[in-house]
Amino acid sequence: MIIISFMKKISTVIIFTLFFSISVFSQIQPSIQITRAMSFDSLGACQGISLINGFYYAYGDREYGVIRKYRMAKDSLEYLPKEIKLTLHDSDVINHPTGIAHKKGLPTFIGNSIRLNKEGTLWRAVIYNVNWDGLLTTGKLDNNLINVIEDDACIQGTRPEYVKYDGKWFVASADYGNKKNEVRLYDPIKLATATKTSEPGVLVAKFTCSPWVQNIHFIKEKNILVLIQNQVEGRRWRFTFLDFKASVKSGQEKVLKVIDVDRNDELEGFTLMTNKNKAIAVSSSRKDNVNFLEMSW
Repeated sequence: MIIISFMKKISTVIIFTLFFSISVFSQIQPSIQITRAMSFDSLGACQGISLINGFYYAYGDREYGVIRKYRMAKDSLEYLPKEIKLTLHDSDVINHPTGIAHKKGLPTFIGNSIRLNKEGTLWRAVIYNVNWDGLLTTGKLDNNLINVIEDDACIQGTRPEYVKYDGKWFVASADYGNKKNEVRLYDPIKLATATKTSEPGVLVAKFTCSPWVQNIHFIKEKNILVLIQNQVEGRRWRFTFLDFKASVKSGQEKVLKVIDVDRNDELEGFTLMTNKNKAIAVSSSRKDNVNFLEMSW
């Protein structure tokens, strides 16, 4: 009788766990629809977009790395104008910006991913600790570049983004290529003063992920990490929605949903808008490189 009772309890736990898992996964089934497009100029190839303190910052690789500031005006993004040149003493420093990690009260980081050979087997990835308010004031890295960190823990490039895990904020980054891809979590305080990400205590967790990640976006309210990807190298759009906590715990991505969009250009960035049912995706194209999205959950 004791054995039968014990087995019944085990069965109940298993059934409840399966039911709970299925319920969680069935509740989070996002969809994406492109509603319209517009074009940003003067960015070179747009590499991403971030929503910071109510304004939108798009960044690209013009003749030097550049960040430009926008606001919503009716149904379009309006250039303010405000431009940040990612130069130091008039020399291009962050020539290929690939992510802005900004969180009030914590250091601000900008990523730079440089392909060193056409095969994509050699990369230089650098994370810059910057004075964000100073950048907005002067429009240059001069006197606003706090520290330079070699992201040698990465495999292919860096794209920093703040994420929250177990009540603490970390800086996440991800690789681009199709081999041994990872999402890594760095301690922002230790990262801020490090010379390289392989230093003890900087890297705190990581998990494997699918290929061709151009950028990442964290949705705190839903504990979802969005991988902004290409379906093949450098082409076609893919959004992969991950259960972030489960991914970190298991050491591999836990996919909630993959959404492929019928676009043949190179998806580079994505951010939810202040209305969480709307989003913006950017590509490296010269025209229609800003796309407004309707989201449903």
